[in-house]
Amino acid sequence: MSGAFTFVDELRPAGDEPIRVLARVQVAATADGGRSGPFTGKFRPNHNFGGAENRNFFIGQLEVPEGEWVYPGETRELTITFMNVVGLREQLTPGRRWRLQEGWRLIATAELLLLLPMS
Repeated sequence: MSGAFTFVDELRPAGDEPIRVLARVQVAATADGGRSGPFTGKFRPNHNFGGAENRNFFIGQLEVPEGEWVYPGETRELTITFMNVVGLREQLTPGRRWRLQEGWRLIATAELLLLLPMS
């Protein structure tokens, strides 16, 4: 991709409580342009509910269980905690798929399995 990559994080609050979901996360293999290494802990890629040309992203944190790693090419069910902002809740319906990106690069896709209560 050439030129500068600009994007906008959606930050207008829609409520005080974060939104938690269970999602099936399919991490792109390194050979397919994904990350070159694994991630762990509380990983915060950009969440893109539009197509490849969309530049509006939501902030969500993938919760990897302590001591575990998620490797390129792996598929895992993970909890994702989103900032509760305007326009997000309408996107979150079971079966919905979206893109996880680092800048312009697609690093994973996710499919919403279940909305979770806040604990």
